[in-house]
Amino acid sequence: MTEHPPRLRVRAASGALLIRDSLHIHFYMRRPHAEVAPAVLRALECYRRVVPEGALSRYDEEAGDWEPVDQAAVWDSIRDELLEPHGAVLDLRDATGEKRYRFDYRGRRPTTSATSDTVCVVSFWLPTEYLEEAGPEALRTLVLELAEPLPFNSGHAGLAFNCDMDLVGIEAEVWKWCRGYPGMDLPRMDRLAWQLGTRISTVSWMTLLGEPVLSAAGGAVELREQLRSTGATVLDLSNERVAIVLSPEPEAGDTEHGAVPSAYRKLATTLEPWLFHEQQLTGAEHAAELRRWERRFID
Repeated sequence: MTEHPPRLRVRAASGALLIRDSLHIHFYMRRPHAEVAPAVLRALECYRRVVPEGALSRYDEEAGDWEPVDQAAVWDSIRDELLEPHGAVLDLRDATGEKRYRFDYRGRRPTTSATSDTVCVVSFWLPTEYLEEAGPEALRTLVLELAEPLPFNSGHAGLAFNCDMDLVGIEAEVWKWCRGYPGMDLPRMDRLAWQLGTRISTVSWMTLLGEPVLSAAGGAVELREQLRSTGATVLDLSNERVAIVLSPEPEAGDTEHGAVPSAYRKLATTLEPWLFHEQQLTGAEHAAELRRWERRFID
């Protein structure tokens, strides 16, 4: 295990922060937006109680213009936007430019076909310094508190690269770091929102499972047996869901020194039949990198 998460700060010539190490928490729900929105609002309120006051000080709807969150009336507007029954796209950020705190939600509209792989996705971001200041137990508690109201099919929490993969040159830069730190996730929220369905996006420090994968994998009892030798913990949650905690704290791994976390590898092989593989690949070079990354704990 690495002693601490890698400190990664990649900046543009202007000084703007492009990529940093972070903690993220994601939940995927194959249900209509109108059904999950009240639960997402509860989770957002829980997150706001944990982050510093004013941490989420800018927001963006679908128009693409960032607006300040500087008064209670703005939060009322954000709440109304999130609870809009026809769907919602919402992004909240800190105004410092240092990518410390971030909330994103993609809510699918009820007209989506029942057979579609489109899902509602919600994500919460924290700086890795949170681990040093609050400790891994506080992070685990937060993940479980956020999970409690959400009717998720799957989710995960752990280390990740915080960046905008759509910016020119960022994807190529991120791949350099992915090769060295397999325990760090990629930000693929928008692509996963259209493709994931009930599959598992990745294996992470905390991997959360609901139906149908939980039953298909043999339930909590079978998962405990499969992971017994790794020291992982399988926590029973309400409504036929579990949270799998792979290690005392998130691990980045370090391939340069041959350190690929064994518990991550074991869980990935156990869940391999249900792991997601992106279908809409562009660019031969990045496609090959993505395929290697998707199977980083298996091959």
